[in-house]
Amino acid sequence: MGMDLRSQCTVFIPGNRTVSPAEMFQNMADWCKEHHIDHDIYGQGEFLQSFETKIASLLGFEAGLFVVTGTMTQPTALRIACTAKRNPVVAMHPSSHIYLHEGQNYQLQDWFSILPVGHPYQPWTLDDLTAWPDDIAAVLYELPMREIGGQLPSWEALNDIKSHCREKGIHLHLDGARLWETKAGYGRDYQEITAGFDSAYVSLYKGVAGLGGAMLLGSKDFIEKARVWTQRQGGNVVHRTPYAVSAAMQFDQRLAQMSALFERTQQLYRILSEYRQFTPNPAAPQANMLHLYLPVSAEKATLIRDHFAQEDKVWLGNPQQAALPDQSYIEWYIGDNLLNLDDNRLRAILTKLANLVCA
Repeated sequence: MGMDLRSQCTVFIPGNRTVSPAEMFQNMADWCKEHHIDHDIYGQGEFLQSFETKIASLLGFEAGLFVVTGTMTQPTALRIACTAKRNPVVAMHPSSHIYLHEGQNYQLQDWFSILPVGHPYQPWTLDDLTAWPDDIAAVLYELPMREIGGQLPSWEALNDIKSHCREKGIHLHLDGARLWETKAGYGRDYQEITAGFDSAYVSLYKGVAGLGGAMLLGSKDFIEKARVWTQRQGGNVVHRTPYAVSAAMQFDQRLAQMSALFERTQQLYRILSEYRQFTPNPAAPQANMLHLYLPVSAEKATLIRDHFAQEDKVWLGNPQQAALPDQSYIEWYIGDNLLNLDDNRLRAILTKLANLVCA
């Protein structure tokens, strides 16, 4: 029912503007014609290699590899790191995507074991990592941490982890599914953020709004090993071009917009402060996303969302149950939709939402 209602809405709070397949494919065709794009053949082609090189250079790595999914990308990177260390132990936060949302692929394939690091609701620190006495081959850090509202570790805490991993010979991998959103939050260039990581994964469809796909970054030797392993897993599709074009044609524009999206997030927080019924997590913006906590269960929040969709043609997002029975949250990624929504309209929506959750 949710997707049917969503399709009927004219105002959307979270995310970027939805582009129809017809519009997306027409834009891709026009861009390909303008830039004389040819298909890659099993990952080999001038356009695809130039895009891989562009992202690798932007993030300060030797090489990049387009991979069809992030779920294939990250376990592959960690497997290679563990094989090199002859040690199957990886440390990461318990909210990590690999740990929660990938069907225990790493475990069932006997690739590596995971040590959960830190408190489930906070960014983890070096003290959390060193609390484990084990010999660790690889560490994954997600920037920002999606499952806890887009939180970031402090700059000092992140650099402490980088220094420790370098000194101990631990492979440090960056889950950068939403890395593009961290530049404004940290106020630092991408290469400064990624410096000290041995490998990184970035999404080409989340903040960039492409059709799908990911990029794995690392040393040339690391990337060549990853190329073989993605092929072994069925990732060697005949053409990556559609996915890569959909991201490349708007890549520069999307990254240039991140500063404005963060400023809009700061404005949103100021507006939210007018409503005592809502609690944003984190308490202050760290990236252009947040979890908005409501004083009702997810079941009631879903009914309220559906009411908005039916009566006002407004889509609020997907409520999730929080730890307390009468508390839920909605993840809001601040993208095109909120950037272009008038403040008066936003306040009217929030006022009605506040009244409904208290009814």
